[in-house]
Amino acid sequence: MTSQEIRQKFLDYFKSKDHLIVPSAPIVLKDDPTLMFSNSGMTQFKDFFLGYKTPTAPRIADTQKCLRVSGKHNDLDDVGRDTYHHTMFEMLGNWSFGDYFKKDAIAFAWELLTEVFGIPKENLYVTIFEGDASENLERDQDAYDFWKSHISEDRIINGNKKDNFWEMGESGPCGPCSEIHVDLRTPEEKAKVSGLDLVNNDHPQVVEVWNLVFMEFNRKADKSLEKLPAQHVDTGMGFERLCMALQGKSSNYDTDVFTPLIAKVEELSGKKYTGILEDEKDIAIRVVVDHIRAVAFAIADGQLPSSGGAGYVIRRILRRGISYSYRFLDMKEPFLYTLVAVLQEQMGKVFPELEKQGTLVTEVIKSEEESFLKKIETGLIRVEKLIQQTIADNQKVLPTLAVFELYDTYGFPDDLTRIIAEEKGLTIDENDFQAERKKQQDRSKQDSAQKVYDWVVLEEKPENFVGYDQIESETYITRYRKVENKDGEFYQVVLSSSPFYPEGGGQVGDKGILENAAESFEVLETKKENGLIVSLISGLPKDAGAVFYAKANADDRKNSQANHSVTHLLHEALREVLGTHVEQKGSYVGPDYLRFDFSHFNKMTEEELALVEEKVNHKIKESIALQEFRSIPIQEALDKGAMALFGEKYGDSVRMIQFGSSKELCGGTHVKNTIEIGHFKITSEASAAAGIRRIEAISGDKSEEYFRNLEHQIHELSQLLKSKDVVRSVEKLMEENASLKSEVEALKKEKAKGEIGEWKNAYEQKGNKLLLVKKTSLDTGSVKDIVFQLKREIPNSVTIILSDADGKPMITVGVSDDLAADYQAGTIVKDLAKEIQGGGGGNPGFATAGGKNLDGLENAYQKALNI
Repeated sequence: MTSQEIRQKFLDYFKSKDHLIVPSAPIVLKDDPTLMFSNSGMTQFKDFFLGYKTPTAPRIADTQKCLRVSGKHNDLDDVGRDTYHHTMFEMLGNWSFGDYFKKDAIAFAWELLTEVFGIPKENLYVTIFEGDASENLERDQDAYDFWKSHISEDRIINGNKKDNFWEMGESGPCGPCSEIHVDLRTPEEKAKVSGLDLVNNDHPQVVEVWNLVFMEFNRKADKSLEKLPAQHVDTGMGFERLCMALQGKSSNYDTDVFTPLIAKVEELSGKKYTGILEDEKDIAIRVVVDHIRAVAFAIADGQLPSSGGAGYVIRRILRRGISYSYRFLDMKEPFLYTLVAVLQEQMGKVFPELEKQGTLVTEVIKSEEESFLKKIETGLIRVEKLIQQTIADNQKVLPTLAVFELYDTYGFPDDLTRIIAEEKGLTIDENDFQAERKKQQDRSKQDSAQKVYDWVVLEEKPENFVGYDQIESETYITRYRKVENKDGEFYQVVLSSSPFYPEGGGQVGDKGILENAAESFEVLETKKENGLIVSLISGLPKDAGAVFYAKANADDRKNSQANHSVTHLLHEALREVLGTHVEQKGSYVGPDYLRFDFSHFNKMTEEELALVEEKVNHKIKESIALQEFRSIPIQEALDKGAMALFGEKYGDSVRMIQFGSSKELCGGTHVKNTIEIGHFKITSEASAAAGIRRIEAISGDKSEEYFRNLEHQIHELSQLLKSKDVVRSVEKLMEENASLKSEVEALKKEKAKGEIGEWKNAYEQKGNKLLLVKKTSLDTGSVKDIVFQLKREIPNSVTIILSDADGKPMITVGVSDDLAADYQAGTIVKDLAKEIQGGGGGNPGFATAGGKNLDGLENAYQKALNI
């Protein structure tokens, strides 16, 4: 069976068992503060397990894109070094939300594996939770009893808490689990050692293929367990491992999930993949084909590589792939981006975002490759310089701080520094380096460290968001919890009726006041977590159950929603002016300004920007009333022409915002009529990433303020120029300035002529050669002209000029052509530049260097006299 057939058989089987087949959620999580990426199949259903939302069906099945590169579930370091760990992988899963439980979950799994997929029963082992006295958790006797009807008891293994109690993170839904392991060894190997002894012992051919999680508990922040409102089933089967088992392979990388990608890497690199675990070349190929999948899917789902957060994780994965290919496949030019086409061919039908976003994904990866390869080239020069200095200092260990700076500041792989150093007989201090890395990690953790306590539930009541219709409401707190961070102690509250818009869809969360006659608290931020609107307040009320009045900041809300509405008009205008390839790729909507990222591969012209501005402002002046479809079936919204954004997770019912011909799915707050926006002004347009342009703009109050400031500046200029015709006055000043510049240049040339005559007579005889070392305050351009003239006119000469023009040290060296074989201007200038704490270079006949230390010119002068 091909991998496509295997995936489809799984989905068809559970469809026959009355499961609703749903698409994969985006791999990137945008509204979950506890996770950056989907790290398991259950992530998109977390709200169902916690009872915050009602599932669309009691039984669901899917294949979910997952990414594990950080936190508790981190497989990155294993990738490439074994045959079955991956960063991005597919998790086939079936789910029961308060419907069937252990008995049916076990029966479904056994029937599918043995009868539908035909895996021999004698190749399977199962594990159950043995219990844990420290948590008062008993052995999972029910699971054991249900398994006995399918498999012999000697193949049912007790598993400890680490292996058989599944938790998605430090807190959240969890429960005992039952793993299914498959023994893929040859009959000869099985005869020597029983598979029973190899389960959960990291044997590459005795692997876990499916995990049946029986979700019964919620892990609280204080580490205690509480029962969930209902019992659920959450299963996850590794698609890549299943393909390995069904295709009779001993490695995931030998299945058709990876072989097309490997074949392309072989073609491009000229290296043959042999599948040897310890072979660095083969490790590199496995790393490359794994990492390209993770990066491509993340970008397709809307996460661009960047220098922080989730974007940095994606950049780190990509750079790891580039580094391995550079070092072990000799790939010095960008090539990973060409693998996207192969991935599209393989998976584009199941995950249409790969095809839809293919051009963007390809261009972003190519740009990142080009950038990082330049960093590697620059880093190699820095490493070589560091090595030479270490050797010159008679040391055997590279300075740790310098090595760490290469890694942390310049992004140069530390293992590459290590390899190059070892080739020169040097080492790096591993303990010191890791200590520096830990210091940096600790600093980062400290900056973002936050201790979150458990919720204190005052009332189990669904919250009511009233912020679309009002910015004030009477309310009370239904639950609260303490939060501690570097700024102090705060409290998060959930309100029975909240006017505060939670951060989402690019729009900032509301701030405001929560008060009554007795107390008043500042609302510092509002976010959404697991379906709850959570507001952060400055303290805890004496009577948390009292009635309060919640007020969102009126000015901020007014300006934010004006900016949000105008992003919709901007999106439409960009598509009209630039083409329908334009799609929103990110946004920030705040009270002060808006930022809009969109797919486009060229810098916008002034004419295009002006036309976009004109179109948006025309729509504003049209006084178009808001048409809000607060709850509409998603298909109906799409049929009406609503724009849906890739990388966003939409439910069955959505909210559609319409301003005339502009129709978008959106949960943000908006003006009731476009006339409320006032005026729209683009303040900048620039590149945000490869294939992504970024517009920053203002509207409403800030737009008025912008034009008032502009008017004030023009008035001040008019006063300074003593003219109402500012443009003509500035033109006149520029003409006068140009005339004065010409006079200055003429005077410089006259002065330089005088210097040349004096300097020609100042050369000192050094054997059969001539040396001139001179200090001057002439500008750089004049010095350059003089040195070129002297090196042409004075044979057998070396000319060194040290300048302090404008208070900046500069060294210029010229070597006449007849001495080029013996003296290099670049070598001389680099040596002298050390005295002024600078650097530079050039060619054998001419070189310059600038520096920071003006006082060092005297040392450089004395040093030059001895050449």
